[in-house]
Amino acid sequence: MYETVLFDRDGGVATITLNRPEALNSFNRKLHEEFYVALDRAAEDEGVRCVVLRGSGRAFSTGADLRSVTEVEESPDLGSYLRETYSRLVARMAAIRKPVVGALHGPVYGAGLGIALACDLRVAAESARFSMAFVRIGLMPDAGSSFFLPRLVGLGRAMELAMLGEELDAGEARRIGLVNRVVPDGELEATVQELAARLAGGPTVALGWIKESLYRSFESDLSTALETEAAGQTVCGRTEDFREGVAAFLEKRRPRYAGR
Repeated sequence: MYETVLFDRDGGVATITLNRPEALNSFNRKLHEEFYVALDRAAEDEGVRCVVLRGSGRAFSTGADLRSVTEVEESPDLGSYLRETYSRLVARMAAIRKPVVGALHGPVYGAGLGIALACDLRVAAESARFSMAFVRIGLMPDAGSSFFLPRLVGLGRAMELAMLGEELDAGEARRIGLVNRVVPDGELEATVQELAARLAGGPTVALGWIKESLYRSFESDLSTALETEAAGQTVCGRTEDFREGVAAFLEKRRPRYAGR
């Protein structure tokens, strides 16, 4: 079905693997198209309650395949290219009302880092290396990096990473808040799957509202945030999962959420 991604579903967890290992999972047009289709598939499948994003081979992703970007013309319209590719992907990732977990290893560079930042949670292997590499080729950050990066690490650190393009190891990425967890390479898959299973077993509607409300909070005032909470809580309070959560609390047992 796909040439450049792998799609696997195990219970409530859908795993999307960027699968251009010979090119360190750099993005060409085909990968953009197939990744979007895979995201859409995971978003629309009611049985999927968590999405994992990973890369095959030696890297998560080194960003854009520069040959594919420049092969048509010497001075391409990169703005139009972005609107058709990364901007669309990042917007879709943010709009999915389910947790998206990034499993990161090896190089996570440029727009590959932008895609990683668009995940809701990020688990890194000790081998992971991170760089806002755009400035090295005379570009500004894209793929949502200008939105997510300062929100995760602060404005001053984001300026440093974007303007210098220096590489960070996994430990430093964890220290500054770029990733949530760092684990040995051999434990990455098991750690991510355990986390994804936990999220997939959670109250999916509530998790979707958590995601949306936190993203909205950066662009809203207090009264808007309070109204978003009220609107979300109205929906969550009518779910089976809320009733189950209350019953489990009163009965002193673990809840069994159905995602509804």
